[in-house]
Amino acid sequence: MPPLSPTPPPPPETETVRRRLEAIARLLDSRWRIPLTNIRFGADPVLNLIPGLGLLASKGVSVYLLWEARRLGVPPGTLLRMLGHLGLDALISAVPLVGWAGDVFYRANQRNMRLLRSHLERSPPPRPPSPPG
Repeated sequence: MPPLSPTPPPPPETETVRRRLEAIARLLDSRWRIPLTNIRFGADPVLNLIPGLGLLASKGVSVYLLWEARRLGVPPGTLLRMLGHLGLDALISAVPLVGWAGDVFYRANQRNMRLLRSHLERSPPPRPPSPPG
């Protein structure tokens, strides 16, 4: 059996997309820290203070993360897990005030990014299309 070689780095465009998605997830879930604590929060709980519109805006951006994950080749089972994280986050967010606190501690976008990173680390880079002929 040949020795295992290190996984080749992802193509530059995949790495660019991954970095962009990481930044969005961090902004939504853990961008700021509450002073004198280790509690972090992001735009998601803040947006959810705006009735209706905030929930649509924050979950809309989360759906964009899922769409990009699908484009990067995440398998359907993993996409369903990611959708489950987003669904649970939406349920938590729908509860006035209590949902805001829940959003601070349940970071669906960060969980989804862990799944995406895991997929990208395991997957070989896509092959370039073969020339017609």
